[in-house]
Amino acid sequence: MIETERLRLETLDVAAARAVAAGDRDGRAWHAEFPREDDRDAAAMVLPHSNLTFGCRLIIERISGLAVGTIGFFGPPDNTGTVMVGYGLVPPARGHGLATEALRALVAYGFAQPSVRTITADPLHDNVASHRVLEKAGFLHTYSTKDARWYAIERTDRQHDNQQPC
Repeated sequence: MIETERLRLETLDVAAARAVAAGDRDGRAWHAEFPREDDRDAAAMVLPHSNLTFGCRLIIERISGLAVGTIGFFGPPDNTGTVMVGYGLVPPARGHGLATEALRALVAYGFAQPSVRTITADPLHDNVASHRVLEKAGFLHTYSTKDARWYAIERTDRQHDNQQPC
């Protein structure tokens, strides 16, 4: 588990991923608007891989104890040490810095893994809020495609040396 001042990022194991993918709320501490379609899609992507290090995590507000979104990697690093991230929050949780807080924590966790050199993201052009989250978390716009703006952040030796393995 990754903890920040206001959040817990809990690893989405296979049982939890199945529940999120199915939208099975039974007895779960989830915000009324969780899971969103993007959360269900992210959980479904985790199921075939079961890679807990580079998988999906629930974003849980510490004060309420409710899951308000998901964040995670789209799989382990490729042969260049690059991983891709994605994240999303239910609408009432947006605009309070939670996505930036969660992303910064996930980046620190990712760079604590020896195999990770670069973290990327590709929000759609019209997702201005996501562009701002990435920039606040230290990502730089690298290029654009027809559908998306691509961002990246590189691990520095100092970042890796200061991190403890998780």
